[in-house]
Amino acid sequence: MTVDSVARTKLTVSGQPMSAPLQDVRTLSRHMVGHFVENVVPCGTLPGDAISGDVTTITRVCLELAVSVLDGQDIPEKTRRLENAAAGWAREGVPIDTIHHAIHEGFKLGLDLVVSNATVTDYSNLVDGAKLVVEMLDRVTVSISMAYVRELRSVVSEHHTAVHTLTSALLGGHSTSTMARECGIEIAAAYRVLAVAIPAHPDEAVPALDGKVVARRKLRRVQAELAIRCGDTALSLLSVDGGTVLLPAQARADDALDELIAQLSKAAQVPITAAVVESPTAQVPSAADQAHELLDMVQRLRCVPGLYRFDDMALEYQLTRPGPGREYLGSLLDPLDDHPELLETLQRHISNNLNRQRTARLMHIHTNTIDYRLKRVAQLTGFDPTQPSGLWYLRSALVARSYRTN
Repeated sequence: MTVDSVARTKLTVSGQPMSAPLQDVRTLSRHMVGHFVENVVPCGTLPGDAISGDVTTITRVCLELAVSVLDGQDIPEKTRRLENAAAGWAREGVPIDTIHHAIHEGFKLGLDLVVSNATVTDYSNLVDGAKLVVEMLDRVTVSISMAYVRELRSVVSEHHTAVHTLTSALLGGHSTSTMARECGIEIAAAYRVLAVAIPAHPDEAVPALDGKVVARRKLRRVQAELAIRCGDTALSLLSVDGGTVLLPAQARADDALDELIAQLSKAAQVPITAAVVESPTAQVPSAADQAHELLDMVQRLRCVPGLYRFDDMALEYQLTRPGPGREYLGSLLDPLDDHPELLETLQRHISNNLNRQRTARLMHIHTNTIDYRLKRVAQLTGFDPTQPSGLWYLRSALVARSYRTN
C-alpha cells in the first residue's frame, strides 16, 4: 500500500474513522508542542518565538497531513508548506536534529491516540494504518530534509562565498577587480567603513536555551535587515558579536547611518554600537583599523550604544596614542584607586552625558549620592567634574587610563 493508493481503503477503528482522534488539530497541536518543550530536550532549548511560531505551526500542518492521508485525500499542498518551513529553519540556524526529534515524537503521540480505542477486530486496519504512518513519516522526513539542505546550500552558495572573498580582499588591500566582476558588484570609489559591536542577546545566557541557536538567529536577523536596507551594496564580514561593514560612500547620506544602526539594533533585539570612518577604496584597510580602534575606545569608555564618527571623537582618539601625555593624564585618576565606587560613578556619569538622574537610576542609588561622590572626586583629584575645565581633564584621564592599564 502507498500513500497515493490510500483512497481505495476506508480505515476505521472501533467503527470510527481512524483520523477521528486527530481532527481537532488546533487543540492537539498546542498539547503536542507543550509535550515537546517538556520532554524533547532540543525543543526546550529553542527561543520562545520559535516555539510559539514555527514549531506550533508545523505541528498543526503535520496533523492536517496525517488526517488527509488517513482519509485518503491528496497532500501536495501540505508537503510544500513543510518544505517552506524547513527552508526558514535552515536560514535561522535551527538544528536539523531538533526538527526530526519533534517530528518523530509527534508521530508517536498521534499513533497513541489513534490506537487507544482499538480492539482485536481492528487488527487488519491497524496494520494498514501502521504502514501509512511509516509512509507519512518517510514523506515528511525526506521533504523537510531535502528543503533544509537545499536552503542551507543556498545560504553558503558560491555568490555569497565570492562576496565574502571580495570583502576580505578590500579589507586586506588586495586587487578586487576580477572578483568584483564575478560577483556582479561594482567597486565604489570610496567607502564608509563601519566597525560593529553586537552584544549578546539576553536569551544567550538563559541556561534552559541553546545560546548558540539564539546567537545565530540574532546574526541572521541583522544580516537580513542589512540586506533589506542596503541591498547588494553592503559588503560585510559579521559574526555573532560584530565585525566590519563596507558601505559605498555615495549610496546614502551620512546622517542616514544613525538610522541604519538603529534599525539593525531593532532587528538584533540588542543595542548595537558602531564606529564609522570614510576613506577612498585604496585606504579601506587602514580605515578599518582606525574604525575598530575608535570602537574599542568607545566601548572602554562605556559610551551609550549608537553610531560614533571619528570627527566626533578625534580628541579622545588622539589621547589613546602612546606617549608621555597619555601617561600623565592616566595618572590623574590614581587617587581614586582606593575608591572604586567613585571611579565607576565618574565613568558612568560622563558616559551618560552628565545626566545625574540616568546615572543614579542605572547605579540604583539616589541622585544626592551621585552629587556627593562627584564632590569627593573633585577633592581627591583636584579636578571638579561639575566645571568645564575639570571635566575636560577627567574625561581625558579616563580615556588615557583605559589604555594605560592594558
